[in-house]
Amino acid sequence: MTEEKTQQNKTSANGAAVAVAKSVYGDRSRAKKTGPRGPRRDDARDEYAQKIIDIARVTRVMAGGKRMRFRACVAVGDKKGKIAVGLAKGADVTMAITKAANKAKKNFVEVPIVNETIPHEMLHKKGAALILFKPAPKGRGIIAGGAVRIVMELSGVKNITCKTLGTNNKLNNAKCVIEALSLLKKPVKREKVITEKVQEIKETK
Repeated sequence: MTEEKTQQNKTSANGAAVAVAKSVYGDRSRAKKTGPRGPRRDDARDEYAQKIIDIARVTRVMAGGKRMRFRACVAVGDKKGKIAVGLAKGADVTMAITKAANKAKKNFVEVPIVNETIPHEMLHKKGAALILFKPAPKGRGIIAGGAVRIVMELSGVKNITCKTLGTNNKLNNAKCVIEALSLLKKPVKREKVITEKVQEIKETK
């Protein structure tokens, strides 16, 4: 009996202490950090997916010797038509990757997607890179390799046929793909084109 009473007294004393602490300092355990626009969202971090295209160790000759750094090329996309590629250097691999991802997020390119593929065929050249892009029917998948495949997966294009006809350099091929995707033309309805031509003819008359 005495042990039960002592335990009850201890629990009541602890409960009173917690209540006093809450009244003085406030209940901080359940408090959520809120900004001027409401609670913070952690889902924004997972909005974009990123993949590493290439990581290389680079050295620079200085007065005191060689300085070693890491260069990272990262592709960032939302798989819904937005894609970008970033290139950056850092003292270690993680720093280089984060810097490259942040650079890429500032230069997004919108890709016109029609029936899960590109609207038309395209042959694009940038420097030593030469890549052929062909639309493919549903179920074909992404037929490409290396950097081209990574960029296509993150852009949201699910069916496409690509062929690298130039250099095998990953960085040049990635830049070539981004430039080619930015130059793709959105499909326009035939009726709209006809009406525009008729208006042009009327204006010339």
